Amino acid sequence: MNTEKEIFPVVDEYGNQISTAPREVCHDGKSMLLHPVVHAHIFNSSGRLFLQKRAMTKDLLPGKWDTSVGGHFRPGEKPEDALRREIAEETGLNNLNCRFVMNYIWSSPRERELVYVFITQTDDVPVIDKNEIDEGRFWTIMEIEENLGKGIFTPNFEHEFNLLKKQDLIQQAF
Repeated sequence: MNTEKEIFPVVDEYGNQISTAPREVCHDGKSMLLHPVVHAHIFNSSGRLFLQKRAMTKDLLPGKWDTSVGGHFRPGEKPEDALRREIAEETGLNNLNCRFVMNYIWSSPRERELVYVFITQTDDVPVIDKNEIDEGRFWTIMEIEENLGKGIFTPNFEHEFNLLKKQDLIQQAF
């Protein structure tokens, strides 16, 4: 993937596209341009959550465990279209029945994202894209809870996992 040529939509806090900008500008830690991303949490029928370990080639948080699927929108793309595309690209899964559960603004020292969060359940086995993800596996909720705050997960995943727990959305996923 050539990240230098990737263009992101820039949005307002309601998700309305107001312009576009190159990926490197959105992630430079200076512009803090709000850009939309989609996250999917894929549970299996046993209540385990699939997590991906970010590739070491990623510009942000390489080698950290993260949401099942996460990716940026393309200019003009709707959340559901970005979701389907990213799920297929990162896990090889198609035709999942995903449910939108929330959105929020995430800020880090390098970027600001408008995050659209979805949950789904399947017993199909994800086939990861090794260009994007180093590995992936299903984790028990207890395993995740035991490893929170230990530097294993991305800060955004930990924040989002706690939001899902607080709203009882983890139990509703399966």
